[in-house]
Amino acid sequence: MISVLTVVLCFQLDIQFHIDLTLLSIAIVFPLVFTIRGSFRRREKALEHLSQFRSALKTMYYFANASNNLAPEEKQEISDILREISDSSMEHLKNNRETTEYLDPILNKVQSFVDAKGEIMSGRLKDRIFRFMNDLHESLENLHAINTHRTPLSLKAYCKLFIYIFPFIYAPTIIHDMGADNPTYVTFFVVLLTEFILISLYNIQDQLEYPFDDYGLDDIKLDSFKIDR
Repeated sequence: MISVLTVVLCFQLDIQFHIDLTLLSIAIVFPLVFTIRGSFRRREKALEHLSQFRSALKTMYYFANASNNLAPEEKQEISDILREISDSSMEHLKNNRETTEYLDPILNKVQSFVDAKGEIMSGRLKDRIFRFMNDLHESLENLHAINTHRTPLSLKAYCKLFIYIFPFIYAPTIIHDMGADNPTYVTFFVVLLTEFILISLYNIQDQLEYPFDDYGLDDIKLDSFKIDR
């Protein structure tokens, strides 16, 4: 809309001038590409931590269910705790929550289970569970950090501001460079296409910024990383 109004205004008021757009293009495209690359790297790191998270859960599940010291109902209890951790963690990420206040007590259920069954669980099994709980906590803390600490807001605001300002500089320059003899629709097409490319790049970055909310085409499929998938 801004691009169309700008072109119409320039034609009606005969506003045209020549500015070298190279520097202006770099000022917009470079930060956009930088933020897209940063968001993509965060997404790839999130996939690594999610794989570590599920691996730790499944390994604890195997250890607990392979133990000869635990009764079937006790094995079922620890399995239910691990499933609750899995489901609650995925829900936490999907909702983009900035606090883990409700998630921490669920994670602590493993410690409570080990303390309650300390007399019948072997020391070796305890050590293995705590070892993989360390991996579980580490992966969850990394995922939570990725989910809450995103691309600097000042850089995103800078990109968005220049995208909206760009047509006011670009349209008069295009009119001047193309000349008055060219059809008007060509000018509209060039300005709209350029602004569409910039907005599309910004939207791609914005969707990559939230890889867990299951909104964009490139979002992470969290259900694939649950203990039961």
